[in-house]
Amino acid sequence: MKSRKVIALGLAAAMAFSLAACGGGKASKGGSSSGSGKTASGTVANKDKPVVWYNRQPSNSSTGELDSNALHFNDNTYYVGFDANQGAELQGTMIADYIKAHKDEIDRNGDGVIGYVLAIGDIGHNDSIARTRGVRKALGTAVKDGDSIDYQAVGTNTDGSAKDVQDGKVDGVDLKIRELASQEMKNSAGATWDAATAGNAIQSWSSSFGDQIDIVISNNDGMGMSMFNAWSKEKKVPTFGYDANSDAVAAIADGYGGTISQHADVQAYLTLRVLRNALDGVDVMTGISKKDDAGNVLEEGKDFRYDEKERSFYALNLAVTADNYKDFTDSTKVYDPVSKQLSSDKKKVWLDIYNSSDNFLGSTYQPLLQKYDDLMNLDVEYIGGDGQTESNITNRLGNPSQYDAFAINMVKTDNAASYTALLQ
Repeated sequence: MKSRKVIALGLAAAMAFSLAACGGGKASKGGSSSGSGKTASGTVANKDKPVVWYNRQPSNSSTGELDSNALHFNDNTYYVGFDANQGAELQGTMIADYIKAHKDEIDRNGDGVIGYVLAIGDIGHNDSIARTRGVRKALGTAVKDGDSIDYQAVGTNTDGSAKDVQDGKVDGVDLKIRELASQEMKNSAGATWDAATAGNAIQSWSSSFGDQIDIVISNNDGMGMSMFNAWSKEKKVPTFGYDANSDAVAAIADGYGGTISQHADVQAYLTLRVLRNALDGVDVMTGISKKDDAGNVLEEGKDFRYDEKERSFYALNLAVTADNYKDFTDSTKVYDPVSKQLSSDKKKVWLDIYNSSDNFLGSTYQPLLQKYDDLMNLDVEYIGGDGQTESNITNRLGNPSQYDAFAINMVKTDNAASYTALLQ
């Protein structure tokens, strides 16, 4: 009798493990956090555990089309990022406003052309594409590629003959604006958004046509600060980036032209809050647009927007310039409206960062996540990738059954299936 009981228990355990480790079927759509997906033993199948894609939205890197299968992987799957188009337009407007305010002295060599160089982070990344387009649109240098603005790098364009850009104008400024050069900052190992590559690029550009460079523009602060420190700070050439990293904000006092805060504090909060709500089985908007029991709440339309069709939360961007930079000196400070401690039980989360060397994610985003994981009682395991290969990350998700939820930051936006396959 005793031996049959042991065998029965063993079979039950084996069935429970099989259900937890396997799964399949079509992922259902919807916006509720139902807490469904439990097996007969009460264990949640990996395929039904909460998933948040963050920072890199699942999409086709060539067309930008969103990966609907990844965004609707299960009922508790969402994306958290920022409004890339709004931020890109804001960066372009910030630079155009600077040109207007300094139109009498910005043309350093008096050639009648305001020349700028542009550091492109990743030709296949939606955020990088948006920022390149936003700058070119605001400065009048954009040309159309079909129905959209061309976002390709031009190489060197000191004579204005490139086909991917044109000479532009800013209202009220009687000077031509020209994209003198642009380049994707990819290193020899294949990692994009590479700061060292940007530093080398500005040295090369400055050696060839330095007196023509009136503005330095970057898709992010990591590359922007590399160029600023390597050349433009000494030459007093305004440099504009994106991310509002602490070092870039501080550098505004030394001549860095400005940057864009993508409200990393709100993004980091949302990344973990969405998971916390799903794990607790409460409305996904709890502590977001609806005040939670502790008093945490964000303001929709000011702090973020939500696209139900895309199942995506987007933080809204803020311009950081010489007028307001002192308000942004600590990029790792939690956002006061959502800084109150929760009383939920501890849950374990697997979270990866695509590149452990990424300036923004490493110096701003992860420190914020680490503060919010304490506030939300989440035990987060942080995995740092090499920025080049997806397998460098996925190989460290060998046993998803030991985690309650997942926050995923892909190397390439096309590769969501590399992760969902592990959860199936």
